[in-house]
Amino acid sequence: MSESGDRSAQFEREALVHLDRLYGLALRFTGGDVPRAEDLVQDTILRAWRGWDGFERGTNARAWLATILRNTFINDFRRRRRRPDPVGFDDVSEREVFAEIADEDPEGGFFDHLVDAEVSAAIDELPDEFRVAVVLSDLEGLSYEEVSDAMGIPVGTVKSRLYRGRRRLQRRLYSYAKEMGYLS
Repeated sequence: MSESGDRSAQFEREALVHLDRLYGLALRFTGGDVPRAEDLVQDTILRAWRGWDGFERGTNARAWLATILRNTFINDFRRRRRRPDPVGFDDVSEREVFAEIADEDPEGGFFDHLVDAEVSAAIDELPDEFRVAVVLSDLEGLSYEEVSDAMGIPVGTVKSRLYRGRRRLQRRLYSYAKEMGYLS
């Protein structure tokens, strides 16, 4: 097999197997905007192909692709909006609604059991900084360190964004969780 054929086969084996996950991630990042998500995945795959020689074999290709997707999304976001709206952290409730659920990781357990249209809509409404962290951690199952690498921010910032994003989701979904019987 030629060198370019081997490169193509490796890319297909290690990167293209993650296309569905990338598309799902892109949909989350774009708030469900299908054309933007498709463009984002296409740009991500093109950038990954161009940088494939720099990918370290044996490392996490999914996290590497998520990093490229995230950076592409942020670059596009910056182009679309010269100045992002500041996020008001004071309006995030400190209410611990999940104390009623006996679970070691109540937030993670909540998302494992309840990801439907209502939850998806609530996630889509989160500011980009929080949505990206929540999607990567709670829906894609990446560790704090992997999210940190993918987002290009310190682990402490990842934890802070997850905390604030989850609190917003709790506030938004509290009534729905009670209605569905997840809370008594």
